Amino acid sequence: MSDMMQVAKREIKMGFRNPWAYSFLILFSIFSLCLLIINSQNYVQGYSAVTGSMLSLILYLLPLMTLFIGSFSLTSEKEDGNWQLLSTYPLGTLSFVAGKYIGLMVVLMTVVMFGYGLMGVLSGILGTHFQFQTFGLFLVFSCLLVMLFLSVAMIVGSLSKNRWQALTISVSVWFFAVIGWSTILLSTLSFLPYLWIKPTLVILTLLNPAELVRLFVVIRLGGGSILGPEYYEWVGWIQRSSGGWMFAAVCMIWMLCSLAIVYWIWERGRSRG
Repeated sequence: MSDMMQVAKREIKMGFRNPWAYSFLILFSIFSLCLLIINSQNYVQGYSAVTGSMLSLILYLLPLMTLFIGSFSLTSEKEDGNWQLLSTYPLGTLSFVAGKYIGLMVVLMTVVMFGYGLMGVLSGILGTHFQFQTFGLFLVFSCLLVMLFLSVAMIVGSLSKNRWQALTISVSVWFFAVIGWSTILLSTLSFLPYLWIKPTLVILTLLNPAELVRLFVVIRLGGGSILGPEYYEWVGWIQRSSGGWMFAAVCMIWMLCSLAIVYWIWERGRSRG
């Protein structure tokens, strides 16, 4: 536990010295102000065209930001020779992986909280308030995107040999998960027999953290009717009183499985020298 916290503290210090973190902090703060301007035109409550646009904007920025910072952090350990040095100490791979994840999450959550805090303070001053539940769901949406995509970023960083490779893979993952997802989904499902469409849709949705979180927040905002009959069961279980806890369990399993893959990659590399 102490080793893990030492790695986490080291990662937090390095994260706040990283110019990338401050670049994204400024970018996300500007982005939050843009959301505030959008809200000043309409009182945002529940799911609407305005809310959908705001969710899409968050979906474009946060996963890409998380993939860059997370993957670059791990590839830098290999490029700079830090991992070779750390592996000579009695530091377990699990402590290293968990510490990196915790440290990076603190840095990224600070960026998100600062942006939303700035938006909340200015909205109070200007009198352009968000509805409390809507604002809370936006915050949950952003935090879940960071947590899930950070675990993906660590897989990318573990597989990449250098920062350029991490950059290429990160952009590819972001494009397929966020930009090209609907096209990929439609083209894939069109070739399947009718009875296979629904289970395939469930599996693909579970594999894509961006779509998984988006569905949860859209349904919680009351926009489940726009998703179509294929998602009827999703709407049902997410709207239950226990739906939030069930979704939290799904996200936890998702992150643990991803981090288990990261652990396996680093442990395998360590055993091979």
